[in-house]
Amino acid sequence: MRFSTRRADLVLSCTAVVFLAAVALNTTVADARPQAQQPPGTQPGGGFVGADVCLSCHGDQNLGAHGRTANPRTPMAGRGCETCHGPGQAHVAAGGDRALIRNPATLIPSDVSALCTTCHNSGDHEFWQGSQHDRRGLTCTTCHSVHNWNSLEKQLKANSVIRTCGNCHRDKLAKLDRSGHMPVREGKLECSTCHNPHGSQNVRLLRVGNTVNETCTSCHAEKRGPFLWDHAPVRENCATCHDPHGTANERSLVAKLPFLCQRCHSHGGHPSAAYDRTQLNNSRLYSRGCVNCHSNIHGSNHPSGHTFLR
Repeated sequence: MRFSTRRADLVLSCTAVVFLAAVALNTTVADARPQAQQPPGTQPGGGFVGADVCLSCHGDQNLGAHGRTANPRTPMAGRGCETCHGPGQAHVAAGGDRALIRNPATLIPSDVSALCTTCHNSGDHEFWQGSQHDRRGLTCTTCHSVHNWNSLEKQLKANSVIRTCGNCHRDKLAKLDRSGHMPVREGKLECSTCHNPHGSQNVRLLRVGNTVNETCTSCHAEKRGPFLWDHAPVRENCATCHDPHGTANERSLVAKLPFLCQRCHSHGGHPSAAYDRTQLNNSRLYSRGCVNCHSNIHGSNHPSGHTFLR
């Protein structure tokens, strides 16, 4: 009888242990189960109120590419509006006190750049820090607007890249109206085709290579060389003879022929000296162009091409 009683107690104890283990396992599984998450940009906590609260007052703000929650790299996929503007709990509690929220429009340029480059720090933006525009006190919001842009691309304050750059570089904008110019005003090129306004390792914020020539020959490959006979100005800098932004001369030359050539070449008894006084009708200078004879002026690979005649 005692044996039966002890056996019954043992069975009850084992049953209780199994029951408690099952309860504990069920609780652990429930805790490990992923909780239903709020949409990106709406998660409060730590002084953050979530994008829904922000948009209840600021629903008229354009969000553009920054508002794409499906892209995990955008501000809205993180803390929403507060990714850029900072925690908004104090701002909301004070009834919208502007002094209690970060407004990039009131920040100094270096602080705005530091804010934007927390995301935009690679690719075209890799060399922004210390670039020419950065050193001169410009910042991202000088050209771009996060909420109120006027361009079809790149969220620019002006309606095009040309107008954006022309706000400061007015001399270059004026050159585009001259007869000899790159096809910028026709829409085939824009300033950022050759220049990277966010910084580069080349001179003049040029995108390609390490020199002006490397940028030019990235399109004008036939002028690249190497040549058997080099023309020194061509080898040194294309801008010695050409102004890519525009001139009043053919082929964007900085001076009219033959006066451009005479800046370096002035030899007595040669047609290059014919324009000094009375020899303007010299038959060898028909149309007043040295390149009528020296046609391969950029360089020659002909064994007898040292004067660029062929």
